[in-house]
This record gives sequence, C-alpha cells and structure tokens, in this order.
Amino acid sequence: MGLGIGGGSVACAQPAPTTITVDVRKPLGPLPPVWAYFGYDEPNYTYLPDGQRLLTELAALSPVPVYVRAHNLLTTGDGTPALKWGSTNAYTQDKKGRPVYDWTIVDRIFDAYVSRGMKPIAQLGFMPEALSTRPVPYRHHWQPGADYNTIYTGWAYPPTDYKKWGELVYQWVRHSVARYGAAEVATWRWELWNEPNIGYWQGTPEEYNQLYDYTEAAVHRALPTATLGGPETTGPGWDKAATYLRGFLAHCASGKNYVTGKTGTRLDYISFHAKGAPRLVEGHVRMNMGAQFGDIEEGFKIVSSFPTLRQLPIIIGENDPEGCAACGVQTNPENAYRNGTLYASYTAAVYARLADLAAQYQVNLAGAVSWSFEFENQPWFAGYRDLATNGVDKPVLNVFRMLGLMRGARVAVANPAALTVADIRAQAQSQRPDVGALATADAHSATVLLWHYHSDDLPAPPAETTLALGGLAAEKVLVQHYRIDQAHSNAYAAWQALGSPQAVTPAQRQALEQAGQLALLTSPAWVSTPGGRVALPLTLPSQGVSLLRLSW
Repeated sequence: MGLGIGGGSVACAQPAPTTITVDVRKPLGPLPPVWAYFGYDEPNYTYLPDGQRLLTELAALSPVPVYVRAHNLLTTGDGTPALKWGSTNAYTQDKKGRPVYDWTIVDRIFDAYVSRGMKPIAQLGFMPEALSTRPVPYRHHWQPGADYNTIYTGWAYPPTDYKKWGELVYQWVRHSVARYGAAEVATWRWELWNEPNIGYWQGTPEEYNQLYDYTEAAVHRALPTATLGGPETTGPGWDKAATYLRGFLAHCASGKNYVTGKTGTRLDYISFHAKGAPRLVEGHVRMNMGAQFGDIEEGFKIVSSFPTLRQLPIIIGENDPEGCAACGVQTNPENAYRNGTLYASYTAAVYARLADLAAQYQVNLAGAVSWSFEFENQPWFAGYRDLATNGVDKPVLNVFRMLGLMRGARVAVANPAALTVADIRAQAQSQRPDVGALATADAHSATVLLWHYHSDDLPAPPAETTLALGGLAAEKVLVQHYRIDQAHSNAYAAWQALGSPQAVTPAQRQALEQAGQLALLTSPAWVSTPGGRVALPLTLPSQGVSLLRLSW
C-alpha cells in the first residue's frame, strides 16, 4: 500500500475474480510512446549529480528518444537552483540597452539532454529581467506552505519590446543550430511559455497571442523546419482555461498576425495540461482521476472543433494526479500518495487509457508529460512529486520502465470488469477497484500491462485474475513477469523496513538503489501454448502493477 494517514476507515471490498482476454491477432493500431515525456520547474537540477543520474535512467528506459520539458530557461539569475525556480542569465543588456547573450548555462542543460539522445521541449520563457515591463521584484523565494501566488514576479510580465524578444528567440534557435546542427534541432519541440491563463503570464490573452506571433516568426526565421507549439494552458476542464485555449487556437487559425498583418499564424502542435485532485477523506488519501480525464476530454473536444487544426499533434504538457510537484507531504498531506504504490498504479491506469481517449475524439496525441523529476538535497521520501529521492528510484518510475518494454501494435483486450472513462469521471473507483490491462504484440512477442487501482488509499484484498492470451504463433513462449508491489520494485517499502532513516549508510544506499529497480516477480519460464493459447493465473495485490512479456 501507499502511505496512509491515520485510521478510522474501512478496508476496500474483495474484487470479484476476473478473466482478462488478449487476442494478439486483433491489432487496434499503433501505440505512440506518449509516456516518454518528463518535465520539471527547476532546470538547474539538470546538471547536478542526482539530476544527471536520473536523466541517464530516463533515457535508458525507452527505445525511442525521451522528451524533456523544463521551465525558467530564459529567467535571469546566477543559475542557483531552488524550489519552483531556475535561471540561466541568457539575456541581459549593457548600459546602452544593447542585448548581451550568454548561453553558458543553457548549453549545460541542453548538453545533458542531447548527449543522452534525449530531446528538449525547449520552453521559450520566462521573461528576462532586462525585458520585463515590471521587473521588480524579480527573484522569488517560495517555500512549501507559502502562498503559491508569490512566485509570480517580474519574470511573468510581457516584454518592453516585442522585437527584442523576437531577436532573443532567433538568437537562441540560431545558436542551437550552430551547436547541435539543424537536423538535430529540427527533432526538438519549441514552445512558448507555461500556463498563460493564470499567474504565469501577467499580460492579456491578446498580448500572449502577440508574443506568440513574434516568437513564431523568430523561430522559423532561424530554422524553417523547427517545430513550435503552445499554449500550455491549465486543464480545460476549467471553463476559463477552455476559453483561453479556444481563443489561442482561433487566433492561430483565423486571427490577424501581429507580425505579418496576414491571417493566421503557424502552429505545429497544441499543448494543454491535465491534473487530478486528491484530497483527504476520513483520514486517508482519495485520488480523483476523473478530474484529470475531464481535462483531457475537454481539451480533445476543443482541438477537434477546429477543422484546420484537429490533426495537429497534441502534447499534454503536464499530465499528473495534481498540480504542485514541489508541495511535499508535510505541508500538503493529500499528496501522501507519491512515495509508494498508489502513485504507480494510478499512473498505469491513466497512461493505459490515453490511446483510447485520443481515438474516441479522433485527435493526434503525441505525448503526455509526467511533470516529475527530482529535487536535489531534500529529505528522503519527503513526498514531492518526483521519480527519485536522493538518487533512489521510486515505484512510479518503474511504471515508465514497464511502458518502455511494450512493443508493437496495441491489440484487443476483453475485460468484463473494466471501468470506463465515464465510470472514472463519476468516481466509480471509490466504490470498486479498477483491474485493467493494456496489451501490445509484434511478430515475436506479446506484452500485457495490468494494474489493480483504487481511488482510496486503504488496505484491500488482492484481485484474483486470469490472463488468457490467444493467437500466439508458437508452441512455447518464454514468460517474464515484472511486478511493482510492496515487495517488488519498491524502494519506499525497503526504506520503511530500514526504519525510515534520514542518515543512510553506504550499504543501505546500495540496498535502496537495488530495491528501486524494476524487478521480476518470478524467474522467467517457458510455457506451452496449445492451439496458440495460454491461461496465466495471477494474484495482483491492491495497488500492484504487473507487466507480462511473452516472447518466442
């Protein structure tokens, strides 16, 4: 189980035994690697020791390049990291107001990505102090528990000169081409700003549209083959966010371009965010996946309403159980899901459904960014929304490792007990568990991801499940069964078993690092498949996630 808070709540009911059937001969289409996307506020963590280690692990978990999105890439400062803060000092001005460009810190960040084969989602923001229309105060000193609105300082304002902003953008893209090559930079994704519909942007919607037009002209002047998108609005389940997203798309489709005076502005992909809403109920955490799916569905509806834009790639720029990665459990007890298996099973259940949602609304979903990285020099398992703590991987990271092992096209899954997205929107997961599966297959393998998830972080019995596969093209298959639960792929449980130490010995660290890796439940085994069929019984603990890989 994940971390609970207090007692007084009853355990969840026993789920009924279920058979999940997979037919590897019924492809449903490709499974885009939408999971290979990660992001974080604090770009200066990128090149610190634990950041470097985690980047290496993220790059290694995926057969395709992993995309990385970070804030504060143009923020003014000396590069000292802090919570929800970062800086590169890329742009200053001399005494005569002439631009001074310094890419030293930016290069250090992007070198870390490119050297690992990762791809930046290069965020054009935030506003350098010398260009801000209201620069003072500029540097914030936010800490968990403080008013979140205090982060919105001088970096959040429009530029004093849109042409200077455009030239800054041009110089950055041109510098990137010179350093990494046009072919490499053409594989990146550039974007403008973050969540301009709330305090991150202190200008009007029209001023954001104007900034986008100047940005687009500059990016494509420097590299015509570059990919640029936006607007990275907050979840469209909120009507004001939906209005902002719709207004930006209308501007790109049919508005007057602030630079050219013509109609419309080039847009290469569309981005918005989706967040859940956990809360405390009778002393325990209750998740709210329905809110997250509500954001996704509304965003897809908005995009599909624009005939000229509906086939553009969509990136869910932040796709998370809630909104503040840097808000730990000490100040936000509703975030106690983050250390253990509740976060892992939630993540499996969300990402497994994204392809179906995109198909339902006939949109082109390319990626979904898990806004989670690591926080350097923080207490062990402090309950931040991160993938690792002090260099030790948390259970949720192993879900992404599992997804990285899936190969081939998505294939048909029949599961009579499955919850629908409508069920989830209606909070059915607080009445019964979600025992579900996602399956893929290629010419020589089949892979099935299974999860046992419940909204309430309470003790619960396991799910007795039979996985029945048909259409296998071999008389025998090699079965490998990976598992995330209390005893497997779970450094948090291992740390608790050590007594939850904050002073970890070298031997304990080594043990925790090993416990954080993705583990096999049992030894690999060859299994006969008469008639191309096999039935594999398994007991899936509450909040457990399994990946079964059959190869031949």
